[in-house]
Amino acid sequence: MSFLVSEELSFRIPVELRYETCDPYAIRLTFHLPGDAPVTWAFGRELLIDGVGRPCGDGDVRVSPAEPETLGEVLIRLQVGGDQALFRSSTAPLVAFLDRTDKLVPLGQEGALGDFDAHLDEALDRILADQGAG
Repeated sequence: MSFLVSEELSFRIPVELRYETCDPYAIRLTFHLPGDAPVTWAFGRELLIDGVGRPCGDGDVRVSPAEPETLGEVLIRLQVGGDQALFRSSTAPLVAFLDRTDKLVPLGQEGALGDFDAHLDEALDRILADQGAG
């Protein structure tokens, strides 16, 4: 991806895209900026899917085609308070990544992986029981 510092200045940075079936609604982007510790952002997979084709997002993460007529590049804007960072990526690798996530967990089938809250409650109950026995 390219980190867009201004209209005149940008530089390429390595970005790792991850998808984990234990959190099927989210994708993670880890940015490896020179001289800094890696920074990871997690946001909705559906936001990235929709943002490839049209402007999406109204919070800290916004995704949109760089040029809606061509769909060749995608802009990802990340914001914390008044600070923001803008990244540009070719659409093709993002679509390939999203296709792989869909093969793991088809869009709309995330809930079929099980009741996450029930599993969390069960795990917490076991931990508390183990602590009480010790």
